[in-house]
Amino acid sequence: MRFTRYKKYVPDPASEMSLEDLVSALADYFLQSGFQNPYMDMYQMEGDQNLDELRRAIEQALLDGDLFDEEMRDRLQQMQMEGTLDELVEELIERMQQEDYISVDQPHDPAQQSSLGGQTGMPQTEARFEVTDKSLDFLGFKTLRDLLGSLGKSSFGRHDTRDQATGIETSGASRTYEFGDTLNLDITATLSKAIQREGLTLPLNIEYNDLQVHQCEYQSSCATVLMLDCSHSMILYGEDRFTPAKRVAMALSHLIRTQYPGDSLSLILFHDSAEEVPLSQLARVQVGPYYTNTREGLRLAQRILQRQRKDMKQIVMITDGKPSALTLEDGRIYKNAFGLDPLVVSQTLEEVGKCKRAGILINTFMLASDYGLVQFVQKVTEMCRGKAYFTTPYTLGQYLLMDYMSRKTKTIH
Repeated sequence: MRFTRYKKYVPDPASEMSLEDLVSALADYFLQSGFQNPYMDMYQMEGDQNLDELRRAIEQALLDGDLFDEEMRDRLQQMQMEGTLDELVEELIERMQQEDYISVDQPHDPAQQSSLGGQTGMPQTEARFEVTDKSLDFLGFKTLRDLLGSLGKSSFGRHDTRDQATGIETSGASRTYEFGDTLNLDITATLSKAIQREGLTLPLNIEYNDLQVHQCEYQSSCATVLMLDCSHSMILYGEDRFTPAKRVAMALSHLIRTQYPGDSLSLILFHDSAEEVPLSQLARVQVGPYYTNTREGLRLAQRILQRQRKDMKQIVMITDGKPSALTLEDGRIYKNAFGLDPLVVSQTLEEVGKCKRAGILINTFMLASDYGLVQFVQKVTEMCRGKAYFTTPYTLGQYLLMDYMSRKTKTIH
């Protein structure tokens, strides 16, 4: 005879917790931009992404966040007093590694001799981790979902234009078929034109000029370069402007990959100079003690867009400061901390003129409203017939996604 033994259910937070909820709670830690230490370099120091820091961040998320109900939080506090909370944190880190949310790099054992000849450098003394593409993709999706929810959008599609094309989905009047069109015949219009020419006779002779095809809206592809300002002012004055901008960049990347597969997105960081950064490395980027070399960012953006074969080409610039640096012909960096230096501004506007002649649109999102910045951005907008938005770090995503999806957002000067 079989017996079933029942016992009191004891919840296991390590196995029951949603890792997506945990990654969401750790988002600020994963995407930190140097706001806590405004004098760090642009890329994280080697010891910043070590497992000890991650353990402390998880512990804080467990105790201070809203991942659990009141009963479970009381149990976690009891585990902390009993000294068993560390075991729970270790189990969660192991789960995150197994499910590919993080990758862990264990320290090198100095007792093991290297198979390579020569010196191997200083040994790594701390276990470090990297945020994986899966985590970044999830954080981008979550940011996009939250932003679209705040906009009240239930669905979104491709970029509409004023032009017409022939296709399957009809949305306009028929027209005469031309070589190369999609042969989506308007049967009624084709027969009517043949009858008007031949009369109502059988058999009806249909000629090439009688063919009428349906029209649909022509939807274009777009190449976008996102220019992200990582100068020092992005984390000064008691406000972190850079981390929200990184979130928006991740959301835009997820939007393009899932809903606009024909589009492309490249990322440029501009500061004393400018460089293209893979989107997969965006989480590690931090602000440093730099100036704002807008011209160098525009020059690099043009080189990237010249390689793209898209109908539309645009630069989306997110900044909070006036141009204050310039790369001279001999490679030296000319700087003026006060901004709006005549040499810097003239050279930058000359580069804007090159963008205009190349048919590149420049849309600027200002995270500050000082007079000099607004005046400069208005000049850029007039030259390139783009749009200028004054926004805050918290409404940046709404403005940027609305502009990208609909192209009908009201311009704010």
